[in-house]
Amino acid sequence: MLIKAKIENHNEYLFMEELPAKFVSNHRLSERQVNIKQTPVDMKNYQLSTNGLFLLYAEMNFSENVRIETEIVGDAIASQFIFSKEKKTGNKSKPRYGRSRHNIRYLPTQKESYEVRAEMEYIYFLVVLSKDYYLNLVDTTSPLHEDFLREMEKGITSSFTDEDLYVTPEMRQAIEGIRECKQDGHLKRMFTDARILELIMYQLEQFSQYLQDEKEVLQDEDIEKLDRVRELLEQNFVNPPTQKELAKKALLNESKLRTGFKKYFGTTIYDFITRKRMVEARRLIVEEKRGNMYEIGNLVGFKHQASFTNAFKRYYGMPPSEVKL
Repeated sequence: MLIKAKIENHNEYLFMEELPAKFVSNHRLSERQVNIKQTPVDMKNYQLSTNGLFLLYAEMNFSENVRIETEIVGDAIASQFIFSKEKKTGNKSKPRYGRSRHNIRYLPTQKESYEVRAEMEYIYFLVVLSKDYYLNLVDTTSPLHEDFLREMEKGITSSFTDEDLYVTPEMRQAIEGIRECKQDGHLKRMFTDARILELIMYQLEQFSQYLQDEKEVLQDEDIEKLDRVRELLEQNFVNPPTQKELAKKALLNESKLRTGFKKYFGTTIYDFITRKRMVEARRLIVEEKRGNMYEIGNLVGFKHQASFTNAFKRYYGMPPSEVKL
């Protein structure tokens, strides 16, 4: 299996990897870090590969609008995550991740190209699995896989959903876990397989919810409004707006807000806020070493310590006081 990509009309490849398509459970991992700084691209590129698996985490900036050409030779399943945000201007800080999209695709031998814009920063996370590797990694007997496997057997390019979906906080955590793994050798192989399986599980869970709600049709303008709602909640999860206030700010009716949010983001508004609060609470405990649980609860939006403790225990399976620093 061969995977490669380059900028249109440029000879240097952004990445190129050839690897056996056969799944081998105990094969060694190969890792490398490649930094490319040559007009028009500035790219930090982490690659990991083994039999049947290629993983890429790339932070990309471009000085001009370009098209990137990608080519895959051999049957592959690609789990793709693209994050984009406007470049930082002045002293204004930007979140690490901006707008996001993901999907799982079956890609027989083919070439593709897509445009990237100079005014944006991109984080691109790609997991390419050979057909053999994918079939060994996931449970393909579920009804969710029926159409996907049927198209795969015909050799037809296909995606789990027609449109890419939003990357959930759990998916981001799994990606960060892979990127920051400090293990090596056999332990890293086990960790990587587990995290990739976890990541794909989160994707399939969201796809399932999306397809169940297929009767709820979302137009492009609805998606833009829902993205605005998501931004408002990410910025104000400590004291979030009411659903009525959100609907008014996003110019959506409340019914469309509730059903559309669940369909597009794979979670309810309430659960989305809870996730943001729990992730921030754990960060305060682990990274900032804060030990006052009443204070932490207040900082993430809880008025009573008991409510915070109960919510944290439901989410993580343990009270906040037992989190290891």
